[in-house]
Amino acid sequence: MAFLSSYSPLSLPTLHSSSSSSAPRLLLTSSPTLTPLNHYFPTSQPLTAIHTPLTTTSDPHKWRTNVSFFSSLLPKKGKDATELKEELLEAIAPLDRGAEATPEDQERIDQIARKLEAANPTKEPLKSDLLDGKWELIYTTSRSILQTGRPKFLRSIANYQAINVETLRAQNMESWPFFNQVTADLTPLNSRKVAVKFDYFKIGGLIPVKAPDRARGELEITYLDEELRVSRGDKGNLFILKMIDPSYRVPV
Repeated sequence: MAFLSSYSPLSLPTLHSSSSSSAPRLLLTSSPTLTPLNHYFPTSQPLTAIHTPLTTTSDPHKWRTNVSFFSSLLPKKGKDATELKEELLEAIAPLDRGAEATPEDQERIDQIARKLEAANPTKEPLKSDLLDGKWELIYTTSRSILQTGRPKFLRSIANYQAINVETLRAQNMESWPFFNQVTADLTPLNSRKVAVKFDYFKIGGLIPVKAPDRARGELEITYLDEELRVSRGDKGNLFILKMIDPSYRVPV
């Protein structure tokens, strides 16, 4: 279901000067001169040394080329997390949570998400209270959650997920028109990844239905801050959520 795996509560699981002046030119063009060397090294025959004129020129274009080449080898400063978040949210905005995304859109968003994940400020999200609360799904690649196989008027308008780190409980919720829910137990596999075992679906948010034993999945939290969470499921789906209520707690 929802963002813990590809299960949807609405249907039981099937398991991114130049300078105008030129460089200095040093020209020493005096004629060659002869200097006796036997003053320093006495010999039977006078020794002479030829002083060749020193001519130093600098080609400004070649100089610029060299500078440009070496500059290209230096590491370029990438965008910080704030800039990447803005870029990600801008890319997501017109895509109806992913339902309108083309393969090209999905690839672009995945690339931005991976850059953001590399700048993750929370290295151990399962030990952070930033994870607690109610999150709204703003983008996913999961077709079952987006319900793209149904007429648009029968799709959930919004999807939410709540997580409680202390009790290791999670809850996925749909809005209008069906208000379905599902709760789950979480088992940490490491400091950022959990195994998910769904226990009860609530049809219409009211009628409890025990989840089948095969209703399982895994979820890795790859980016977390006060506002945004990025997660990846065991079926390869990407989930991007924004925090809407940090005080919300999952029912036990």
